[in-house]
Amino acid sequence: MLYNFCAYMENKPFIFGVATSGDNFTDREKETERLLLNFRHGVNTVLISPRRWGKTSLVQKVSRLAQSDNLKIVYIDIFSCRSDRDFYDAFASAVLKQTSSKVDEWLENIKLFLSRISPKISIGPDPMTDFSISLELNPKSIDIDEILQLPEKIAQKKGINIVVCIDEFQQIAEFKDSKTFQKRLRTVWQLQKSVSYCLFGSKKHLMNELFEKKSLPFYKFGDAIYLQKIGTADWIDYICGRFEATGKQISKELAGKICQIVDNHSSYVQQLAWLVWIHTDKVATEQDFEEACQDIIDQNTPLFEKQTESLTTYQMNFLRAVIDGVHSEFTTQEVLQKYQLGSSANVSIVKRALVKKELIEIEKRQVVIPDPVMKEWLKRELHGVWVH
Repeated sequence: MLYNFCAYMENKPFIFGVATSGDNFTDREKETERLLLNFRHGVNTVLISPRRWGKTSLVQKVSRLAQSDNLKIVYIDIFSCRSDRDFYDAFASAVLKQTSSKVDEWLENIKLFLSRISPKISIGPDPMTDFSISLELNPKSIDIDEILQLPEKIAQKKGINIVVCIDEFQQIAEFKDSKTFQKRLRTVWQLQKSVSYCLFGSKKHLMNELFEKKSLPFYKFGDAIYLQKIGTADWIDYICGRFEATGKQISKELAGKICQIVDNHSSYVQQLAWLVWIHTDKVATEQDFEEACQDIIDQNTPLFEKQTESLTTYQMNFLRAVIDGVHSEFTTQEVLQKYQLGSSANVSIVKRALVKKELIEIEKRQVVIPDPVMKEWLKRELHGVWVH
């Protein structure tokens, strides 16, 4: 099908795979208001939800709303950090870069607040955005506290408040001697008066463990916000509105089917709606929807194959049971025998492994497959059918 490619580029109706904003950001009014109040009143926040439910988009939206002369927002993505040293480098660079508007200002702040560390500074063609800091650290040195205190000292110097937003925060659980590192962060951060923190990440089970386990330092660190799915009615209005804005039409019934098949999963709703839009000439049809459903399976198949290629026979059998509607009581003789799961002890091992791989989640003691498109793909792979 041919359509005006330039117009599409200028007015892409659905955005997925990246943080959304503006007209592409839908609903989340309650969460936006709550997070905005937390930012403005210095309340630490922990944001938890499955991957691709819109956490980053929400934080970036609230950051734009909250940013002012008196409140600065610092955003850090620590996905690539593999050690505490990586974290300190990223933390210091982001805080300096995003709280200063002039090169000489952040150089002055380095001299004032990181004087004992003598960091190595690399500056690129654009010194305001293209610079990095490498810190010569002794991990046992109290000088590390200078880095963690950096936003507080800058806030006090400027007479402002700062919110530090850290994306992919669950990465710290992978650091060597992570518990000691977590304790150090919390010890410093909880005493700061002018700085608050918004911590969020894409691995729900690790985030839950970091903030809900009583034995870990970040237990009850702040206001925990658990993102819920956006309601079908809101999605239908959004989808119909985006079609209309680009000169096409889709019925509420078909928009509802888009939501239903991907279980209102934010990123997938956007992706499937986009695929239906591509197939649609003027008015979306059932055939457009069917072809888009096949497209979304085909596009994600390589990823799903990679995620499942190393699974054991027991793990695949467990997924087969979940696909068939078994969500609890996996250790009954009937289920053990029907799905060849081995012993009760083996079921526990398999379940833990699949949770760690993020292929299943436990919700209210029920085992579910959190990725709705993978669920449909597994139905096709394991049973040769795709029911929608």
